[in-house]
This record gives sequence, C-alpha cells and structure tokens, in this order.
Amino acid sequence: MAAGGRGWFRALALGVSFLKCLLIPAYYSTDFEVHRNWLAITHNLPLSQWYYEATSEWTLDYPPFFAWFEYVLSHIAKYFDPQMLVVENLNYTSRATVFFQRLSVIFTDTLFIYAVHECCRCINGKRAAKDILEKPTFILAVLLLWNFGLLIVDHIHFQYNGFLFGLMLLSVARLCQKRYLEGALLFAVLLHFKHIYVYVAPAYGIYLLRSYCFTANNADGSLKWRSFSFLHVTLLALIVCLVSALSLGPFLVLGQLPQVISRLFPFKRGLCHAYWAPNFWALYNAMDKALTILGLKCNFLDGTKIPKASMTGGLVQEFQHTVLPSVTPLATLICTFIAILPSVFCLWFKPQGPRGFLQCLVLCALSSFMFGWHVHEKAILLAILPLSLLSIQRAKDAGIYLILATTGHFSLFPLLFTTPELPIKILLMLLFTVYSFSSLKSLFRREKPLLNWLETIYLIQLVPLEIFCEIIFPLTSWKQHFPFVPLLLTSVYCALGITYAWLKLYISVLTERTPVRQKAE
Repeated sequence: MAAGGRGWFRALALGVSFLKCLLIPAYYSTDFEVHRNWLAITHNLPLSQWYYEATSEWTLDYPPFFAWFEYVLSHIAKYFDPQMLVVENLNYTSRATVFFQRLSVIFTDTLFIYAVHECCRCINGKRAAKDILEKPTFILAVLLLWNFGLLIVDHIHFQYNGFLFGLMLLSVARLCQKRYLEGALLFAVLLHFKHIYVYVAPAYGIYLLRSYCFTANNADGSLKWRSFSFLHVTLLALIVCLVSALSLGPFLVLGQLPQVISRLFPFKRGLCHAYWAPNFWALYNAMDKALTILGLKCNFLDGTKIPKASMTGGLVQEFQHTVLPSVTPLATLICTFIAILPSVFCLWFKPQGPRGFLQCLVLCALSSFMFGWHVHEKAILLAILPLSLLSIQRAKDAGIYLILATTGHFSLFPLLFTTPELPIKILLMLLFTVYSFSSLKSLFRREKPLLNWLETIYLIQLVPLEIFCEIIFPLTSWKQHFPFVPLLLTSVYCALGITYAWLKLYISVLTERTPVRQKAE
C-alpha cells in the first residue's frame, strides 16, 4: 500500500473502531458469560484444573493458547471488577465487567486491522483508478474492516473472532509475500487458539508442500520432483512440533491430553446446533420433517413411534431423524473429506500461486461448513472473509462473493433476536450489502453483470422472508404452536444460497484453465 494511502486506511480503521464503541451497551449472548467464566477459571485455578472445572455449564473448550489468552486478560480484568473473576459468580454482569469485556474485543481487533493492511499490500495495481473509492485496495479494506458478520458476531453477540481472523489473514498475506515460514508459524499458532481453523488446514498443508517444499516446476507446469527440499520440510515440521509442544506439552506432562481432546471435540453435542446452520444438514433435516409429515398424513408412519424431539421444536441439539437415516460423526467426517478432496487436487495439479491457495482455502472452509458435525452458523465467516480477497480480482468471484456474503450474513440475523437490535442489524446489513454491490459493480463495470436474473431474484426474496419472520409471524397464532418456523425458514432458505455459491465456486475452479507458467527458482 502506497504511503499516500495510509490516510484513508487509518480513517476506515478509526471509523469502524468508533462504531464498535457505540455498540458497547448492546445486547450480548450467553457467549459473554462463557468468556467471563473462562477468565475466572484461568485466573483462580491451577493449570491442572482448567479443563476439568465444571461449576458452570460453559466449560473451557478452546485450545490452550486461547486459555492463556484469557489468563492474560484476567490480570487486567481484576483492575476493573475483581468480582467477575470469581468462579461461583455465574452470570455476573456488572457495568465494569461489560465495559472491560467489550473493550478487550475492540482492542484485540488491532491485529485484525494490521492483517487487513497487509492483505491490501498484496493486491496488485492492474485495476488502478483515479478515484480512491474505486481502487481495489480501498474496496477490499472496507469489505474486511466493515464486514457486517464480524461486527455483529463480535461486538453485539460477543466473541473474539476478530484477532483470530487477523492471525489467519496475516498468515495468508505472508504466504502471498512468499514468507512461507512466517505464514506457517502464524497458522500453527492460530490452530492452538481455536481449532475450528483445522477446516482449512488442508489448503495450507498442500500449498506449502507444493510451493515451498518443492522449489521448481517443469516447462509444462508439472512438478519437478528433484526440486524437493528436505531442509524446507524439516523447518516446517519443526515449527509445527514446537508450537504444538508449547501448547499441549504441559497437559501431556500432566497426563491430561485425553481430557483436553475430549473438551475440544465434544461429539455428544449432536449433528446440528440449536439453530440449524444453513448447510446440507439443514436441508437434510428439513427433508426428513417434510417426509415425516407426509408419512403421517398418508398413514405410512405410526405417530406414537415418532421421537418427540423430531416433531416438536425440531431445533434441539439431539435431532433424531424419522424417515431418513440418522447421521453419525463418522459420516460427516467422510462427507467433509470427499467434499474437500477435489479442491486439494486442484491446488496440487493446477497450481495458480496465491490465487489458487485462496480458492482452495475458501472451498475447504465451505465444504466443512456444508458437511461438518455440529457446525455453528458463525462459521460461514471462515469462507466469506478470505473470499473477499478473491472478489476484487475477477468478476466471476465477485458474483459468488455477493451471493455468499449476502446469504451468509442474513443467516446470522437470528443471533440478534431482541427488539432494540432489530433496526441495528437491518441498517448495518443494508449499508454493507449496498456498498458491496455498488463497489464491485463499479470495479467490474466493463464486464458482464455480476449476477444473473435468477440469482438476483433469490437474493431479493430475502426481504419478504425477513418481513415475515420479524413482523408477520409474531402476530399470528402459529407463534404459540410452531415457534421454530422463522428459524427453520431462515436456515433452509439460506442453505439453498450457500449451497449454490459453493457449487458455483467449485465449478469455476474445476473448469478454470491453468496458465502455463512455472517457477524459475
């Protein structure tokens, strides 16, 4: 990024930080109590009890680096309100506690802001524009810094995704800058902060192997096997081992590694989260419900033998299928592996440098979101944010981004279900979506329309869906008997759009021709 561009970037960063401060008094979810409890656990208890403490139902279930992060925060928190650090003070929410925890998220977002700055430096100047508002770097900075999903999830709902995505984007920037060891180190550290990022580990592993461990290609673009560097592999292995030893070593010495693993991967939680994430399993569950209703009406099923959870709220964690086969963790793992495989093959056999890596990363994130076990709706951000980097490079990717971002962000609306936050989420979503469409349309104005008529109609239908869920449905008698209907409709409708974006991106990657260009190292 040129020196002259620092002014507008600083303005964007300060502007979004000011908005985050304005959201401090807003609603917060149970995740607020989750992190308060983790502050108390890490502050008061010895290391050996961190992953055993169960006074609260919100037990520590993040990797050790995040636990140490909470430990460091707790030593600052004691100056705001020591009572928040008492393990037995469940659901403690003093004004000082709220202020501290909100402020800690805003402060740690500094890493995210720096990472966005580094990503903007990686953008080439092929689409230079006189107007700063039409420059790809400016558009990318807005799409990342002012991302609607990240704003409401972290600064209203309450989580610490900002600095974690900062680590991921910074690792992506370092790989784009061919600083491979730094990129690998940052990603290894990230995995030990939050293990959900293991979804995109295949993209990192294959790209580092293809671009760093093998140092040259043949004239036709195929891999030159003799260029394999044992030194580079050793360096990568050392980074992974040292970071893992630093994170998990103390628990291995204490003989608690199995306990830590059981907390990190709680397969007893069920296939779906309380609110179905808009993925393949939401469509699968909806189909099972539809077939069950049809079976009951046609007397193909015995109503007395249908599991109660299957036909009441339908949104409990333990969802039992009635007609379709029930899904096991192993089945989701196999489906996820199969879904990821083609993108990994493309990264290996059709290398396209950083662009190919980003495509694989997004597809790994989306495939895991589509078929993973107990996926949270917030995980869609793992695909939307890196796709932002691709959206400013090609019109085709920009169109896919608009579909995925609009649908994925809308699927987060149920997280904010309180009345005061209704105008906030609608306004922020509207502003971000209008900017995304207008800026990308302006960037690719010399090319064909970013969306076809069918895609446009699908996205427009989100408006009446929101009106029905927020205004019409609460006024009907259905709310008493079928309270889950708005969530069901939102999840299923958004699942259609996200599935479509996933398939469209996959088709684009699989059919894309690879330019014959080899490394000359």
